Amino acid sequence: MNSELANAIKEVYEACSLQITDLVVEPESQEYKACRFRVNGAVVLGREAKVTPKKVGQFVTFWKRNEKGIIAPFFETDPFDYYTVNVRTENRFGQFVFPKAALIKKGIVSTEQKEGKRAFRVYPPWDVVHSKQAEQSQKWQLAFFLDLHSAPDVTRAKELYTNHL
Repeated sequence: MNSELANAIKEVYEACSLQITDLVVEPESQEYKACRFRVNGAVVLGREAKVTPKKVGQFVTFWKRNEKGIIAPFFETDPFDYYTVNVRTENRFGQFVFPKAALIKKGIVSTEQKEGKRAFRVYPPWDVVHSKQAEQSQKWQLAFFLDLHSAPDVTRAKELYTNHL
């Protein structure tokens, strides 16, 4: 993670008395600032989304390598509790804090019944979406959004990191 992002998130966690441990920068997906850490014992996978030139929303990867070395979607039994996606534009900054259960429900994490996704788009509140699919995605995603642009909402951060385990 870049230092600006790490500092902002650290301020949120500290303000909420959430303990960050075991931070590891992952060797793959460095382009998305991939990392793994624990928040009060919960395992968090973190990424930074990218703005793309032709579509609204930001693109983020969400995959692992399987036993054959091939990229594959995460599976419901994989050991993580949250997937955080940091989003930024020139003057806005925020974080999606998706609990694993929400990603299973939305078909992003694989189950025995359905293969998940290796990447997807996130739509922060400042994005103006134009398609029905993007509108539906933004609607469910915003339930897990934390605005970090100004002083973080400590109550909201605590809710996102504690009510979904």
